[in-house]
Formats: sequence, C-alpha cells, structure tokens
Amino acid sequence: MITAFIIGCEIGFWLFVLGGLLCRYIFRLKKLGKVLLFSTPLIDLALVIATVYDLRGGAEATFAHSLAAVYIGVSIAFGHRMIKWADERFAHRFAGGPAPVGKPKLGKEHARHERIAWLHHLLAFAIGALILYGMITMIGDESRTQSLLQTLQLWLVVLGIDFVISFSYTLWPRKQKGAS
Repeated sequence: MITAFIIGCEIGFWLFVLGGLLCRYIFRLKKLGKVLLFSTPLIDLALVIATVYDLRGGAEATFAHSLAAVYIGVSIAFGHRMIKWADERFAHRFAGGPAPVGKPKLGKEHARHERIAWLHHLLAFAIGALILYGMITMIGDESRTQSLLQTLQLWLVVLGIDFVISFSYTLWPRKQKGAS
C-alpha cells in the first residue's frame, strides 16, 4: 500500500511541476503556475502523514517506509534544483528564453559543481536520516525497524562513495582530452 502511495507521490510531484510549467508558459496563467509549483512540498507532507499513519497502525517497517524517508529528503534537498532545471528548459522551448546552460564539464568549475551536488546529497541524507530515526523512535521496537536501520546504513555507504567521487575532482580536476 505504502509503495503505491510513494509512486503516486512521485507522479504527483511531476504532474504539479508539469502543470505549473504549462500554466506559466503555454496558458499564460502565471499565478496559477506559481501556485502549482509552490505546492509541490504538499506532496511530501502527504507522504509523511501516510507513512506515519501506516506505521502507527502497526505495520512492520519495510524498505518502502525507508524509501518514503529517502524520497522526502531528496525532494527537499534537490526539489528546487529539479524544478529550476525543468523551468529553464520550458522557458527556452515555449517562451523564447535563453538556452539552458549545462553543468560545467572541466576544471575547477566542474569540481565546484560536484562539491555542491554532494552537499545537497548530504542535506538529503540528513533530512532522510532524521525522518528514519523518528520512525525508529516512534515504533520503539527493534525487531520492527531493522529495514529502516539497514536503509540508513546503505545510504551512508552511498553518501561516502559519492563524497570520494565528488571531492576527487578537487584534487584531480577533469582536463580537456589531449591537454597535458
């Protein structure tokens, strides 16, 4: 049940974004578009409520419950960037806006971009970890929360790997092929 709700929230997020962009650029309803775009956090709130309700109802915490926490952390940490990315492309395609600038691919600019992306990942992890620890504390039964703790441990490993990769560009920046 909760898995379907998470999928529904992800679909809802993109429908709100698409609806907001369509209203803004195609239908010229800028205020409605802004309302739809600013309403995307309500989807996160609905997911938190559904997850807590499910766990309070006695459900054993599963990977799906962990995924809800991960989704919320990523949505909060990266949501603005994702919406901005889509907005730039919509503005260019439908409103004559400037061509979107891609991420830097070489040198110090690329290294800086990677460090900032890792900091967003760290923020997503911090938010998700707080939610996961909140779920673990709320349930208060170690046998029912193993999946939550395992997800947290796995995510910490992924965050560590991302750190090594992201910060490696600071020490060894990408150079143009053929340059020495």
